[in-house]
Amino acid sequence: MSEQVKKHRIAIIRVRGEVNVSQEIKDTLKMLRLFRKNYCTIISNTPHYLGMINKIRDYVTFGEISADSFSELLEKRGHISKKQKLTDKYVKEKTKKSIKDFSKDFIAFKKELNDIPGLKKFFRLHPPLKGFERAGIKKAYSVGGALGYRGDKINDLIQRMI
Repeated sequence: MSEQVKKHRIAIIRVRGEVNVSQEIKDTLKMLRLFRKNYCTIISNTPHYLGMINKIRDYVTFGEISADSFSELLEKRGHISKKQKLTDKYVKEKTKKSIKDFSKDFIAFKKELNDIPGLKKFFRLHPPLKGFERAGIKKAYSVGGALGYRGDKINDLIQRMI
């Protein structure tokens, strides 16, 4: 009797830096492509990834991303190479779909980021406008801080960081 877990795409944003971080956590952050503060990556909610998130939950914030936020993230912060930004023309050329259509298919698990050749699998974001939450980056989101699970509120944070 297996339970059906609803599939989601999860956005993870690294909030804290590298000082006094164990090597095991550094390796996990590197595997998720969270190389620096304010980097974001999008993953699915498979048990493997959820175990990795559980290990690094004191250094990141995460939640379910919407198709609108993801399409805006691709348009404004997507990069093909270090200097070349992702454009709607490039996405149409490679996938025969616009960025908005691709993002809807991606959230619905019909497409993957690998379908756009050369796309960086992480997004460099700005620090959030008006800062993180009142309690700072060392406390959980549930008690007024910035760390841990925040559900759909991750979309608000992404909007402030783009």
